[in-house]
Amino acid sequence: MAFLQYATQILFSLMMMSMLFVFLPRAAVSAGRINEVLATPEAPGTAEGALAGPRTGAGATMEFQAVTFRYPGAEQPALDGVSFTVEAGSLTALIGGTGSGKTTVLQLVARFHDATAGQVLVDGLDVNRWSRPALRRRLGLSAQKARLFAGTVAENLRWGDPSADRSALEAAMETSQAKEFVDALPEGLEARIDKGGANLSGGQKQRLAIARVLVRRPAAALFDDSFSALDAKTDAALRAALRKRTDGSTVLVVAQRVATVRDADKIIVLDEGRVAGVGTHAELLASCAVYQEIVASQEGRESQS
Repeated sequence: MAFLQYATQILFSLMMMSMLFVFLPRAAVSAGRINEVLATPEAPGTAEGALAGPRTGAGATMEFQAVTFRYPGAEQPALDGVSFTVEAGSLTALIGGTGSGKTTVLQLVARFHDATAGQVLVDGLDVNRWSRPALRRRLGLSAQKARLFAGTVAENLRWGDPSADRSALEAAMETSQAKEFVDALPEGLEARIDKGGANLSGGQKQRLAIARVLVRRPAAALFDDSFSALDAKTDAALRAALRKRTDGSTVLVVAQRVATVRDADKIIVLDEGRVAGVGTHAELLASCAVYQEIVASQEGRESQS
């Protein structure tokens, strides 16, 4: 027994040594990545001397001036010479095929990336001259994938505005068409949400994510394909309510469905990173071949179903 105990201790030590040789290369790679982040030079607009941005009214203006953006290592630019203007207080929509650069536009506005060439302006000021906190205080973003946190419904909505009272939360939910299903929950606003919203459907998660943006009451609300999981009736009701709720604020919507963007003040059609057309639904139907193809393909699918 003594021999077996000693042999086990020796084998266990050898196993630990072999595991050490496995973990050391992994640790070295991880340390290298951490050092890369720490050694990254400060980007423009993050230093203390960066501008806080102009004080303007409720709605923010956004302008792209010949903007080109290429992701690191990509052969082709995601955006190529894109120019357009989003007026304050307007509802503007971006539509286009997969990979046309719609999400990239929103990411450049929020400065998750910086343009490779050209200028992105918010309220007439290049986003590189804004401090990031000041810029993002004027924006509210509902990402393509709705992200919810473990906690109550109220706690998730107050990520938009920690000081929001119950009436503000209920008003935002009513606009996003989330109030009905939240009221049906046994505990209402105090109902628990699992991590990532695992106990909710896709449409319910999207509606709560939209409500979180509305609670914030931003100068510009950015919705990145946030209506994709909603049925046609809910989509229409939400868009009608959104018009009233965001009166005075600027709304920029990225969508795949024509029905979602049909009533927008301006529709911007993107095709392979370039602007293929700008106008209202009727104007684009008459002048933009890419938009005509999108409408025809969606109408064809609806007739088949």
